[in-house]
Amino acid sequence: MFGSHLLESTRRRFLQLSAAGVGTASLSGWLKALANNPAAAPTQRSRGRVKSVILLWMDGGPSHKDTFDLKPDSKGAGDFRPIATSVPGIEISEHLPQLAKWMHKGTIVRGMSSPEGAHARAKYNLHTGYREGQGGLSYPSIGSIVACEKGSPEASVPNFVSIGTRTYGSGFLGPKYQPLIVTSPSRGVEDLKATVSERQFDNRLGLLGEMEAAFRGQYKADVIVDHKTAYERAVQLMHSQEAKAFDISLEPSAAKSRYGSGNFADSVLMARRLVEVGVPFIEASLGGWDTHQDNWTKVKSNSQQVDAAMSALIADLNERGLLDSTLIIWMGEFGRTPHINTRGAKPGRDHYPKAWSLAMFGGGMAGGRVIGRTDKEGAIVEERKVAPVDFLATVCELMGIDHTRKNETPTGRPVQIVEKPNAFTQEIL
Repeated sequence: MFGSHLLESTRRRFLQLSAAGVGTASLSGWLKALANNPAAAPTQRSRGRVKSVILLWMDGGPSHKDTFDLKPDSKGAGDFRPIATSVPGIEISEHLPQLAKWMHKGTIVRGMSSPEGAHARAKYNLHTGYREGQGGLSYPSIGSIVACEKGSPEASVPNFVSIGTRTYGSGFLGPKYQPLIVTSPSRGVEDLKATVSERQFDNRLGLLGEMEAAFRGQYKADVIVDHKTAYERAVQLMHSQEAKAFDISLEPSAAKSRYGSGNFADSVLMARRLVEVGVPFIEASLGGWDTHQDNWTKVKSNSQQVDAAMSALIADLNERGLLDSTLIIWMGEFGRTPHINTRGAKPGRDHYPKAWSLAMFGGGMAGGRVIGRTDKEGAIVEERKVAPVDFLATVCELMGIDHTRKNETPTGRPVQIVEKPNAFTQEIL
């Protein structure tokens, strides 16, 4: 149930045995651009205002030229046309018409540039701010950082939930900050109800506790604590009233239909329900963006899913007074090549980390902004290049997390939450 092989096996053992049947430093990079507008200055509006983050992860790397940074007169422009949004002068893809109506609540970052062009390494870099293998450590993801820094240890629901994907976890921070993985949003969290009476459940749980206490007394090992942490979190969730947030069947059909249909729509709907019960970090994933072939058919289909679900999410949070305290992030691991790949029968685009886009909505920021600019082909960032460390430091700023603070590894090594921007991004500081 939790995000590692150890915790998954731990949950199964528990269910069998026990019961159920079972940053404050200087503003980084492009955030200064937001601060240039007094109404948007993070020290006045946004810093620490965000209580929850919803990361809509576009797995595979979406084409910036076909979503948020169209170049209709460029080479390899494709078949899509740009449309006007609620903000004069800002245009996005014609296949995001509902989202276009909410652009006054959003910011597009068109200056993203990152060092990794392979999927696994790029995903790791964007989730952690570190490059895989750097320093010989397993680094915590931004979800686990938020769970550690802003989550409540007494919360009855997990502080980090990943829906529909196995995301990056807590690294050296340990199992306490691992994500709860919800494999299928339509099924929710399985095994939440015991198949025995409450008295039998408590008796079995007490017996397991006695057995584990004796074992811990004899063998001093971290894995024993990991096991205890996992089943305690499972039991806490089983007894929680807030666990109903995972059951999207309780949502009125009319409200549910606005999100569209399918796994991604259900994931985004669940994310909104989890924000309502105070979960500080939720990740939902939509795959199919690795468009080496048949780029425009796939991007159109995915964009239509994003348009329905994301616009409904923004509208619902806005109606409930939660949009200013919730930061919605749309991004993948990189962009796609500005030129067209014609190797196959149906043209596509290849990996391209040099210049790409992400979008953010809510979070107490003044909307209607574009940060960064690419050249006429969408190939080079010409203004305000933004690296993963800058982006993650900014998320920390918005949540009131000091990204310069250091956490200790199990061996006592201090590691900064977000590493200082390096030579790759010095030009924007």
